[in-house]
Amino acid sequence: MIWALVPAAGVGRRFGSTLPKQFLPLGESSVLQHTMDTLLSHPQVAGAVVCLHPDWMDFPLKPIAGKPLVRIAGGQERADSVLAGLHALPSACDWVMVHDAARPCLPAEDLQKLINARKNFPQGALLAAPVRDTMKRGDADYKVTTTVERARLWHALTPQLFPKMALTEALTTALQSGLCITDESSAMEAAGVRPGLVPGSHRNIKITHAEDLALAAFYLEHASC
Repeated sequence: MIWALVPAAGVGRRFGSTLPKQFLPLGESSVLQHTMDTLLSHPQVAGAVVCLHPDWMDFPLKPIAGKPLVRIAGGQERADSVLAGLHALPSACDWVMVHDAARPCLPAEDLQKLINARKNFPQGALLAAPVRDTMKRGDADYKVTTTVERARLWHALTPQLFPKMALTEALTTALQSGLCITDESSAMEAAGVRPGLVPGSHRNIKITHAEDLALAAFYLEHASC
């Protein structure tokens, strides 16, 4: 059984809005509602846990297809929220799909590809996009130090899909060891696991800056094109 887990406790300081970016209006809904709609509309996703900041626990979210939507208080950092969400999942859940709250443009076909990838990657996998631009490494003075070979470089996206018990153990160990965990794959990598890479669409953007909202609205409006 697959459940979705959405860490949404961040306050989005980089966005520059008094309203956290996941709660901003996007079309006739909110960013977070679009995200939850996509995840819970998939027939193989049984339910979802959303991790919210204590001040936003009552933010309105509509249930989808009668599936359970569990709210819990998130932690200080993303990894803390994800670990709390893992402990809130039902015992019948054996796979967990962690997705950024501020990625409302996840294509349904990418979600299906990730779920299907369990056959080839029983250790777990993540959506990712090949790097298309020339990559530069800079120094503290914003000067180029070298050009990085982009072959085999990927942008890590979400969702990231892993066996629930394995991810719980890996994330717990990583946090106890004081490791910097930027996504679920990095916790699994620290545990010696090599997650699979599932090519995903560049439309699956993460809303980080104000201009990203307009781009997300465009992608959602033309999702069927």
